[in-house]
Amino acid sequence: MAVPAEGLPARVRIHEVGPRDGLQNEKATVPTAVKAEFVHRLADAGLTTIEATSFVHPGWVPQLADAEELFPRVSGLGVALPVLVPNERGLDRALSLGARRVAVFASATESFAKANLNRSVDEVLTMSEPVVARAKARDVHVRGYLSMCFGDPWEGAVPVDQVVRVCRALLDLGCDELSLGDTIGVATPGHVRAVLTALNEGGVPTDALGVHFHDTYGQALANTLAALQHGVTTVDASAGGLGGCPFAKSATGNLATEDLVWMLRGLGIDTGVDLGRLVATSEWMAGRLGRPSPSRTVRALGGTTTQPHKEQ
Repeated sequence: MAVPAEGLPARVRIHEVGPRDGLQNEKATVPTAVKAEFVHRLADAGLTTIEATSFVHPGWVPQLADAEELFPRVSGLGVALPVLVPNERGLDRALSLGARRVAVFASATESFAKANLNRSVDEVLTMSEPVVARAKARDVHVRGYLSMCFGDPWEGAVPVDQVVRVCRALLDLGCDELSLGDTIGVATPGHVRAVLTALNEGGVPTDALGVHFHDTYGQALANTLAALQHGVTTVDASAGGLGGCPFAKSATGNLATEDLVWMLRGLGIDTGVDLGRLVATSEWMAGRLGRPSPSRTVRALGGTTTQPHKEQ
């Protein structure tokens, strides 16, 4: 039963990251056909933004080495299919296949910038500048991911002013939207509100922000609700709760899309997502990965709905 609460948005756009962020840390190679079907099933479930893959060097993230093969298999779905591009070479590869939405990534901390890209924070921003400029010149939408916005495994708590500085820099480069990453899942609701308020005070508008919470300490839904109360309407989530981060070993799974949809549906917030189809999709993928989904909603509703298997 939906019981709306005051001060919340009427609709939330879910930025589905399962096919990219969810699968990137899997040790066993997931076949391209399975990845393609995953994206198709997610689109069938009503998700309109599905992060498909990453055009990184295969040595960095071997699981996503098939980006050139995968993207043409899903590009005709009629949904937004953002892809990660770490540098100009990645952008060239994405543009050559017709990508219309790309993402660059940066860090709020020096330690993670070094671990992730072997560069300083400012060097990462400098590397991203021509990527964003060239993408915008082609009228391509650019998202900026910012990792370690709330805590860092090497540096501990992250000063809010560091987050504001790098967010402001990404917007100044030309990013259309930003995703605030709680990469190791240490945020709590008051911290979320403090960061969002500081960003607004620093000239970063709420409508340019999305949130990306990991559920390491079970706080992802509480943090999401705090962000919604602040006015955020874009939330990253991963079908079945898949994911982690290959460069931060303490990072656990993303917020499960099903758990997010269950909460939003209960609050009367529209997402356009068919929860039954989504649960069936995550059950199907869990079967392909050989282990149960960590999503509580998938476990609660699992087996109550089915979806036919179809190879893409």
